[in-house]
Amino acid sequence: MRTPTDADPYDLRHHGDAEVGDGLIDLAVNVRTGTPPAWLAERIAASLAGLAAYPDGRAARHAVAARHGRPDPEVLLTAGAAEAFVLLARALNPRHAVVVHPQFTEPEAALRAAGHDVERVVLRESDGFRLEPTAVPPTADLVVLGNPTNPTSVLHPAALVRTLARPGRTLVVDEAFMDAVPGETESLAADRDTPGLVVLRSLTKTWGLAGLRIGYVLAGRELITALEGAQPLWAVSTPALAAARACVEPAALAEAAEAARTLTADRAYLVERLREFRGLEVAGDTPAAPFLLLRLPDAAGVRLRLRSLGYAVRRADTFPGLGPGWLRIAVRDRRTTEGLANALATAMAELPEP
Repeated sequence: MRTPTDADPYDLRHHGDAEVGDGLIDLAVNVRTGTPPAWLAERIAASLAGLAAYPDGRAARHAVAARHGRPDPEVLLTAGAAEAFVLLARALNPRHAVVVHPQFTEPEAALRAAGHDVERVVLRESDGFRLEPTAVPPTADLVVLGNPTNPTSVLHPAALVRTLARPGRTLVVDEAFMDAVPGETESLAADRDTPGLVVLRSLTKTWGLAGLRIGYVLAGRELITALEGAQPLWAVSTPALAAARACVEPAALAEAAEAARTLTADRAYLVERLREFRGLEVAGDTPAAPFLLLRLPDAAGVRLRLRSLGYAVRRADTFPGLGPGWLRIAVRDRRTTEGLANALATAMAELPEP
């Protein structure tokens, strides 16, 4: 585990679930509320009758492959996207690994735990945390990027992301929140032509399956074979396999698409309310994920005051490239946003005058 030091103050293993407590309204974790839906819970429960047998992932693998227009050997099911980062760190031997920050910290944590050195490329707040491909060293043979990116909520154009690819480089794009983008417009999940491209997807956020652990990797056959060799046998449970099949069926995809549209409206309303607060800034030009990154005075104090008022939000100073002036909050329904706005007004009222 990489722990904070004087030289590197970022706690890469800190995640939003550490902020949640009994009785608190959860704005720290990015799992969609009201999930899993009843029909999905029923499908998972029905799978329990088969627990005496070892998991057989072939049907789920085929269903996921068909959903993205790929052959089965280009898919690997994993125990959440977090396992995929560990498998990549085990299977690859990069000479020059680069992680583009601010972003989800598990890719760097997994690489370092496996003994790899990691260079950080930090995107600039002044550029709206937008991707700048020329900032990535040409010698990098492994590049990891989130899209849309956690915690900045920035959606990078697919064409721009593709410019990072080149022969001899593995380009890993974490699309854990792409199904929250209407139409998944910038997804590379179906891209089989970009050399060295690896796309990671998660089913835990939209479907409320964080406790079940299910995600998958999309990549060329050779890399999938290598990752599979690094994965323990039967790593994905029978209930998780049942969930994977269910979540890529047409009706489920339609439900996810509707949820993405609702999220877009709820996020716009949240942004509108937040912009009423003096000194508070929402990062990025057009946030695209189910969360927002905020800069505000005394963010650490505001976070604690919000907690005392019943709201859990995520500190963002654990993300490389960010500092103590940042918080991340999940997008929720308008009623929750109104409650948050009232609590935030109280919390920020205690700030000293500039």
